[in-house]
Amino acid sequence: MSCISIIVAVADNYAIGYSNKLIYWLPDDLKRFKALTSGHTIIMGRHTFESLPKGALPNRRNIVLSRSNNSFPGCDSFSSLEEALDSCKNDEEVFVIGGETLYREAISKANKLYITHVYDIPKNADAFFPAIKMDEWEIKNREDHPIDDRHPYNFSFINYERLSN
Repeated sequence: MSCISIIVAVADNYAIGYSNKLIYWLPDDLKRFKALTSGHTIIMGRHTFESLPKGALPNRRNIVLSRSNNSFPGCDSFSSLEEALDSCKNDEEVFVIGGETLYREAISKANKLYITHVYDIPKNADAFFPAIKMDEWEIKNREDHPIDDRHPYNFSFINYERLSN
């Protein structure tokens, strides 16, 4: 089976989105997302796909989960996470990229979390990442980044791996 990874940027209160858009636009986070996911399969919900400005992301196999619509240009579509993961069983690593409903379903199956923690609480948010049960995960890598001319918030890249039982 593939390594199932979740990649997400979260605020201090676990906020991830508002009105079907990302809350934070951090150039280094976007570069990291592209570097980690390029050449791999990404799985997203329909709303996440609809939020992408140019549709399917290049240099990746895009999978969209939808129970009602199966026509997403440049993407494979499945009605469940199980079906999508079954289609990826020979992949080295598969990335779940959102949104909230999919993260809530996938976190119990995930082996790794690639989290950009943004040290802020946004004024508006309507999508949240599930709380991380820290007794199930260990931090494998952490990079802290200060505010600069392109990043209006302090943030950290934190990579977690699930502790074996």
